Amino acid sequence: MNIQALDTDLLSLFEKRAELSQMGYDHRDYDDVEEVLHDLEDDFNEKYGSYLEGILSDIHKEYCPESDVLLPTAYLAKTFKETADGGVEVGKDAGVLIELEADPAATAKLILLPSPTRVVLQVGKKKNIVWQAEEVDI
Repeated sequence: MNIQALDTDLLSLFEKRAELSQMGYDHRDYDDVEEVLHDLEDDFNEKYGSYLEGILSDIHKEYCPESDVLLPTAYLAKTFKETADGGVEVGKDAGVLIELEADPAATAKLILLPSPTRVVLQVGKKKNIVWQAEEVDI
């Protein structure tokens, strides 16, 4: 797997989502940008879907076996911001809600983030990287 290409394509999705989030529905370019975003998402799922779904399936088995694995783009945050300490801040609508096996009552999400490409498990305000892409991944 070409991890650099994966990360570049993932960043393109984030940039387009950020662009769209800055527009209102009444913006004259909203429909065009939304269509481009959907095309990017479709291309991303087609190109990396099998690879990422396998990883997401393994994560689900470990942390949330009762939750369904969705398309990789469902796990994306609409926007994100890296913090000074190397962490990441995402909006409340980021990722996919899951039923955490260790604590079913907890509010838990899985979030796919770029730079580097990784999956973060967020439980409440606590975030842990549960997978990070490496060039050796096949």
